[in-house]
Amino acid sequence: MEFTGFSKKTLPFLEAIRKNNNKEWFEAHKSEYTELILNPSRAFVEEMGEHLMALEPTINYAPKINQSLFRIYRDTRRMGANKLPIKHRIGFIFWQGNAKRLQSSAFYMHFSPDELLIAVGVRWFEKPMLDAYRECIKDDANRAKLAGILENITAKGYKVIEQGYKRYPRGFNAEMDNVELSLYKGMATTAILDPHLIEDGENLIDTLYNIYEDMLPLQQFMYEVSLRVKDE
Repeated sequence: MEFTGFSKKTLPFLEAIRKNNNKEWFEAHKSEYTELILNPSRAFVEEMGEHLMALEPTINYAPKINQSLFRIYRDTRRMGANKLPIKHRIGFIFWQGNAKRLQSSAFYMHFSPDELLIAVGVRWFEKPMLDAYRECIKDDANRAKLAGILENITAKGYKVIEQGYKRYPRGFNAEMDNVELSLYKGMATTAILDPHLIEDGENLIDTLYNIYEDMLPLQQFMYEVSLRVKDE
């Protein structure tokens, strides 16, 4: 299936999910989900994945749920989880390496009625990745390299995710250059665009490719960090 963009009905359908967030309503509109979201999402993953291989030939992608696609049903069993059963935000991930997809350096995108968010890196660290990240940036040269990458990316108008910690972890102190890098719970850069961009397939692919290319140095840095993760 050729990717030509998402329908102009897709964002209104997601807004309808937000207003009617229950499984009974969703099951009654399952055919619309398939037509407006699932089928074009699969086509998008194939098209975007092929483009991304020009940037990173070892990138992983597959147009399947729990691979490049996320489940539409939310896991409400986790403590503190959002208890609304259906997601009104549609996400995609193209990851590099053999680690779990959410703990691998990745090209990410999601859209909702509110925004189109684009990100590169790892948006939050589980402990093995956090340990590997801190081990990496204990080295002065690696901290300087990462700081330079972030400076170049933000100079192009993109954002870095917020820091998650207020105290320096063990092995870091205020006398170290770029020590603020140790305060992150994840390391990713982001861009937010108009969600209606999803309705123009060619423009969406081109725009994403250009942003991902701008952010590629962070993707590569975080992939190297992931190679430091020790087996549990």
